[in-house]
Order: sequence, then C-alpha cells, then structure tokens
Amino acid sequence: MNITSSWPLPTEGVRFLVPPYIAEQLAINPLTRGLYPTAMGYYPVASNHRMQRPVHTDYLMIYCIAGKGTLMTEEASGTKRYRIVSGDLIILPPNHPHTYQADNKDPWTIYWLHFDGEVAQPFYEHIQMTSLRFNIGVQPRVVRIFDALSELHRSGYLLAEFIQGCHQLQALLSYASLLVRQQQPQIGQALNWDRIRAMMQEHVHGQLNLDDLAAEAQLSKYHFSKKFKTLTGHSPIQYFINMKMQRGCYLLDSSSRSVKQVSAVLGYDDVYYFSRLFKKVMGLSPDQYRKSKFC
Repeated sequence: MNITSSWPLPTEGVRFLVPPYIAEQLAINPLTRGLYPTAMGYYPVASNHRMQRPVHTDYLMIYCIAGKGTLMTEEASGTKRYRIVSGDLIILPPNHPHTYQADNKDPWTIYWLHFDGEVAQPFYEHIQMTSLRFNIGVQPRVVRIFDALSELHRSGYLLAEFIQGCHQLQALLSYASLLVRQQQPQIGQALNWDRIRAMMQEHVHGQLNLDDLAAEAQLSKYHFSKKFKTLTGHSPIQYFINMKMQRGCYLLDSSSRSVKQVSAVLGYDDVYYFSRLFKKVMGLSPDQYRKSKFC
C-alpha cells in the first residue's frame, strides 16, 4: 500500500511518515496505543496532486482549507463522487477504496493525516459524520492542531514529542466531533447552537423555560428538545441548570456572598431549592463546596 502520493513537495509543504519502530512503540505504549498518527502532511496549492488506493489499513483524514478537489469512493452501489471545497473535512475508514485529486483550475490546499489505534474506530463513530465529507468551515483551532502535529517532522523521533502528538490527535478528533454535531443538519431545521447558548448565558441570572428556548430556535418544543439532547446529551432545561450551577461555583469561589445571596443572584428565591440543585449537579452542597480545598 502506498501511504502517501508521489506529489512533488514544495518548500513550504510537509510530508512525514512515522518510522515503523516509532509506530510500534506507540501501538503498545499505554499512553498512546489508543490513538496515534502514522503519517501526516500539508500540501499548499497542490496542483496536479492525485492519489488512488485500492486498499488501506488505517484511517485517513483530509482537511481542505482553500481551493477545490474531488474524492471518489467505491461503494456497494458503485462509484460515488464528492466535490471537495474549502472547509470540507474528509474521514475515510480502513478498507475503503478511494481516489482523490486537486482541481485543475483551483487546486486545493490540504492538511492530511493517517491514524490508527485501539480507539480509532470509537472516535470515528463518535464524530457522527453522515457522509465521508462534511463542511466544518475553515476553523483556526483545527488548523493550529494540524500545524502542531506537523511539527513532529522536526522532533528527531523523540518519543516524548510523539506522546504529546498523540494527545493532540485526540484533541483534534474530539473537536471535530463537536463541530460536526453543532453544524450537522438534523431532520428538518438545523439547531443554531451558538444562538441558543448565548440566550441561556444572557438569562443565567434569571429564568428560562422550554417555551422560550423553543421559540428562539423556531421549533416545536418536542423537536427542539430532541435536537438539543442529541447535540448535548442533556435536556435543554438541565443544560441551563448546569450553566447556572457553574456560575454558582464561580460566585462561591470569587466572592464573600452568602449562599442565600448567590442563590438570589442566580434567580432562585428559595435557597433550599438552589442548594438541592447545586448538590445534585456538583455532588456537594454550596457550603461544602466553599469549604473544600481543591488546590
């Protein structure tokens, strides 16, 4: 199997293969065996770049930050063609025959990464991409992580740097999952996550109900609750309560306000009700939290 293409690398480009002896160490080290890179690179304005693989044994991620390209994969129903544009994220699982190439007129600029490990498949499933290609936009944080991983080609094969790189890879896949979940269109209208969270933040010292939140999302209460829980794992109201309890922790840590005063600041007239909510979320009463010394 050809891991990388033979595309002529320009001065500002990066193509880096992890040596087999390093990959073998990463595959057995308890700190890295879950997830580790096997090859990575950066191809700017990759004119005439093309790659074809009838078989591959690891996972492949491609992130297009400019220009265009084409991806073709072999599916049970036949060859499927994807038009790749700036902001597109591609993740191909093992044993997925494919061909990709840069556009002739507007060649893509891409970061690419091969990875493997014991939790590679669970991470792939966690990202929940409904297609091999998903547009997350050009995200500075994603670019920064790719750039940091690309620096491994200057590491002199120091194992400690690869251990750090493995955890950067995990951060990359975790963040990709969050971006996909936030921007994934569900059945019907997509949920504007930033708008809903901003509304909750604006009302963190007061009250919100499900009717208010669903109206802001322009959805029925049922569909809003379903979409919200799919995205966050919590009901909208429980997420709002969690946000209020986080604010309560900050107020208890940073001020001399009494628990009753903190309760009032957060919109709870009944301090006992606030204390019950706080303990349910934090596992400690407000008084116990304030007296605990964490660091």
